Amino acid sequence: MSAKKTPKTKAPKTAKAKKAPKADAAQVEQVQTSAAEPTPEPAKGKGKRKAKAKAEPKARKVSALDAAAKVLGEAGGAMSCKEMIEAMAAKGYWTSPGGKTPDATLYAAILREITAKGKDARFYKADRGKFALNGAA
Repeated sequence: MSAKKTPKTKAPKTAKAKKAPKADAAQVEQVQTSAAEPTPEPAKGKGKRKAKAKAEPKARKVSALDAAAKVLGEAGGAMSCKEMIEAMAAKGYWTSPGGKTPDATLYAAILREITAKGKDARFYKADRGKFALNGAA
């Protein structure tokens, strides 16, 4: 017959501080002699890093909303999102990064801005499916 294994139980952890290992007499003597000697200073010129030359900031890509505001400003009237997307692509302000419905994305973004900013938004809804630049912006 085989003997049953009993589970090992761990001793409960206590909040006692751990004891530091005892130092040998040689270690104590070495520490005492090194403390009496002055520490050598690092050689001048070493350890300092040269300041990097700041790189020129990269040109940020124009967002679809910024490009739409620019196109609407040039057009001077209300446009649908599909018309805005075509005008942005033709003028080179912004092109879709490969989305299937960039006009729907632009429509949602414009509505989000109008909802979030209210009267301070750059756009307003002029007609069904058409937006124009807000005169207050």
